[in-house]
This record gives sequence, structure tokens and C-alpha cells, in this order.
Amino acid sequence: MKGKEEVKRYIKDLVAKKVREMGISSLSLILQEVKREYETAIKDYVRDVEQSWKAFKGNLLEEVILDVLKELVEQLGLKIAKGGDIEKREELLENCLCRVKRSVLVDYGEFGMHLPDIDLVIYCPYNCQALAIISSKATLRERIAQTGYWKLKLSSSPITKNIKVFFITLDEDGDFRVKSPAKKGRAIAEVDTDGVFLITSSNFEESQKVKGIEYFERVLKELTKLCQRIHP
Repeated sequence: MKGKEEVKRYIKDLVAKKVREMGISSLSLILQEVKREYETAIKDYVRDVEQSWKAFKGNLLEEVILDVLKELVEQLGLKIAKGGDIEKREELLENCLCRVKRSVLVDYGEFGMHLPDIDLVIYCPYNCQALAIISSKATLRERIAQTGYWKLKLSSSPITKNIKVFFITLDEDGDFRVKSPAKKGRAIAEVDTDGVFLITSSNFEESQKVKGIEYFERVLKELTKLCQRIHP
């Protein structure tokens, strides 16, 4: 390998290969396995190897989830994009993504319109309106309170109130394993989000809001129905 970017590309390809072989539920284990290889290969290019891994892992998780969901999303007639894609200035966006961006803006009155924190956005291609936003993190505590906050803000406007807010996590800290008594993070997820989906091979107590990632297909089918009402 010749440099930092080559290392990252190699690890991304390795993770994708292992996910195809072992399944998405084994992602935590896969990441543990490749972490050692990443740290060995990257140490000559960065000062803080652990911090480099954390940042890389977060981006990698988003890409893996996008890869897993994209084919299914498009088969159902929907579209999916990275949050970073709609954060660009509007003159740099294609027309549809520009409209998707505007459909999720939160109004702060005199302080302007601002985008929620979004990792992925699912939208209807017929009217370019967001149907759902997704946050994805390895652990619950990294983002769940923010996710709940954005759900409350979106719900407060008649324009954005129907946008679903989901959280996808590896739950590496085990915050979702027990429904009751619930840890604070799970309580927020149960009350202040539209659903949390776990990528894990570990046992956990499911609920109406907390499911395994395999259940996300049902969510997408419901979103498809909303989109089809616009363009049957």
C-alpha cells in the first residue's frame, strides 16, 4: 500500500467483502477484525491511530448501511442520498436534491433555516420530498439525543411533521438489550424517534420501536405507499 487513502480504500473493500460473506448482522465483529489491520497499515500516516479509526469507522458505517439499503430502496421506487450530498450549496445540487434539501429545513425564525443532522435521507423521486432521515452510529450515546431533538423540531412544523426520523446502530454498548428498566438512551429512542434498528447478532428485547435491521424493509414499504399516493 502506498498511502493513507489506499489504506482506507483497501479496508472499505475488505469490509464490503466480509459483509457479503457473513451478513450485515456480523458488522461489529467484522469491524473488530479489520481494526487491527487498519491500525497497523495507517500508523505511518497519522499521529493518533485510535482517533483516525473512530472517524474512519463512522464514515464506513454510513457507507455500509447505504450499500445495504440502496438496492432495496430503489427496487421499491424510492431514492436515498447521503446527508453530505444535500449539505452542499444549492447551486451545486441537481434540481431534485435541492428540493429534498428544502423539504427538511428547520425554521429557527430570525436565526434562519437549518438542516437537521442527517447521515442518510430517503425521498420520493416524483416530488423530491424527504420521507425519512436516518442517523447511524456504532453506539447509542453518540447521537440518540440529537436524533430525538430533530424529530421534535420536524414535528413542530406542518411542512416537515410527516418526515420519519430513524436511528440505525450497532449498539456496541448494549443500551438496547433490555426494554425495562430502560436506559436513558433507549427511553429517548422509544419516545422521541420513529424507530431504531439494530445491526447486531446479540440478543435484545424488541418493541414496537426497536427492531433488528431486517425489519427495515417493512418501513421502506410503508414509505413507498406514501410516495405512490403522489404518483400512483
